[in-house]
Amino acid sequence: MALSVDVSVEAAQEYQVQEISYDGQEIYTQPLSMSENLTKLAHKIDFGKVDDDSQDHLESTSNLSGEEQKELVTFQPSLWPWDSVRTKLRSALTEISVLLDVLNIAKEKRYMVLDPVSQDPPEVKNVAVLVAKKKGLVSAATIIQKGAERLRISQAEGKNRSLSDFHLELLNMRQKWRLRKQGNLILGDLSYRSVGSRFWQNGTFEVTKSEQSCTNVTPLSPGGPQVPRPSALKVNLPSELEGNSYIHVVIQKDTETIAAGDFTSPFISPIHSDSHWMNKLEGAQNVLFCKELFSQLAREAVQLQPSIPNLVVGNQITVSLFPGVQLCFSLCHLTAQDKNKATAVPAPLENKAVLEHSLYQLLREYHHQNIHFPTPHPVTGTLGVSKRRQIAGPEALDRTTLMESCKTNTWLEQIIEQTQHTILRLRTMYIIDTYASENKDPLIVAHWASLTSPTCSSVKINIMTHGYETIYRTPLVIHVERKTLKAVCRDGRVMNLSYEPQELTYLLMSQVSQHQVNAVQCLAKVMGWKVLSSSSHVGVGPVEPIGNASSVVMASSTGDRVIAIRCGPQTDIQVGVSSSPQEQDFYPSTLVRDRKWQNLSGSFREVALEKMEGKNFLNKMENLMACLTTC
Repeated sequence: MALSVDVSVEAAQEYQVQEISYDGQEIYTQPLSMSENLTKLAHKIDFGKVDDDSQDHLESTSNLSGEEQKELVTFQPSLWPWDSVRTKLRSALTEISVLLDVLNIAKEKRYMVLDPVSQDPPEVKNVAVLVAKKKGLVSAATIIQKGAERLRISQAEGKNRSLSDFHLELLNMRQKWRLRKQGNLILGDLSYRSVGSRFWQNGTFEVTKSEQSCTNVTPLSPGGPQVPRPSALKVNLPSELEGNSYIHVVIQKDTETIAAGDFTSPFISPIHSDSHWMNKLEGAQNVLFCKELFSQLAREAVQLQPSIPNLVVGNQITVSLFPGVQLCFSLCHLTAQDKNKATAVPAPLENKAVLEHSLYQLLREYHHQNIHFPTPHPVTGTLGVSKRRQIAGPEALDRTTLMESCKTNTWLEQIIEQTQHTILRLRTMYIIDTYASENKDPLIVAHWASLTSPTCSSVKINIMTHGYETIYRTPLVIHVERKTLKAVCRDGRVMNLSYEPQELTYLLMSQVSQHQVNAVQCLAKVMGWKVLSSSSHVGVGPVEPIGNASSVVMASSTGDRVIAIRCGPQTDIQVGVSSSPQEQDFYPSTLVRDRKWQNLSGSFREVALEKMEGKNFLNKMENLMACLTTC
């Protein structure tokens, strides 16, 4: 029979190694106390798990058949009616008591601490940890070495002036263009969306570090020589934005070019692949600007319905201005391969700058209006409503007036109006200069106003005779509008003329004929002669093909000489002289016997002005009146 012997089993007195220092010394973990050991064991208990016995009991109960369950029910003792209510109240009281005890224990923390169930720590493999640490150290060392290498290269580039710094040049680009970083890419935006543009064209470009830098001329010092300095940036543009673009405008009359101009720099050179990034970006933005401008003009040309339809074919728009006069817009795109097109650009004329400024201003105003709305009054009003619509209610404007106030001209209509005014102004200049060069007597001097508008300008014409400027001059003011001319004469008469050049020529001829007659009258007063009669519309004599002739009759101070002058717009000046008494012998008839009637003026004899001495008509008339004057 074996004897019973008490054997005590205890845990081994070996502690787990926590850390091994670099010198090989091992650092052990401290043993757990009794309370820590109890806590550790309690953490392993899952209080939310259902007991196995109760679970088996529930499963066995649910597996019973209906008859067996009925038998169990029949053997239960009889219950009084409120027994179920009492049972539920008792169970609720028990649960509340338990909950109160748990809350007290958790709040006071004198009995126990509620911690989540801890899992067994995973098995740590020292070899795997060591390999992971080695890989981390290698990655960190690689990053540090790359950074040091970049710093070394940057310092070397800073010492060498011939090399440019990538980050400094990127900062310079950031100050002038919109850039953003997306992942490992540096992207930029060339579009005008930030200033109100709604054009669909994408203007995104990519910035990278250049392997083969392009040349950019930069001085080493303010007074030093210009040396090529390589650029560290490389710009990748979309294919549709490469090169340079411009809008070519031509005003044609039949086959004759009246005026032509380019809405860009007059000296356009194609941008090559080795150009500087600033030139590339400026050229690409110019391409985007011209495309937006041309697309808007083409859209409006299709929508407008004039008497003569507009023609839009490809990159060309043709608009009719006057009969036989057309305005052509052409969108030209130059690339590095189109060198021949760049040399074939026609030289711009004088009106090019005005048209360029006007068209650029229209697009800039459109961008400005998209992001700048008028301030509502009151400030709580709707934003974006124009001032005319704001005062429509207080002023009780009707629908027709409101619709008229909301109408605005399109870009194409405004450019057509400005071009029509430009053509009419050029025609007016040509007619005035041509007529002034053909007619030396009298002199015609034109003074064009320096302050004008895009659709209205004025010119003041002074008609005078050389040497007699202080005696008399005929002023004439002509207002040049879109399709009409408005002339204001000396006497205040206002005449409206069309765009036909013959009407302005006829007006100048009439004003010159009237000037000659009026100037002779002023000269007669100075010479002491008397004006007997004057008329600006003579009803006798040959009929003038254009306008009406003017006439004046003057007598000397003694009345013995009479001069009659007739001047027409197209006929030459006719001068007749009559004397008193009559030079031929007077033989009285049977009815007139008194010789006093001989003192009446006789018939007029025409004077040959071309044979008289004098520089101009008034000078000849002065000599004639001086010769006919008797003391």
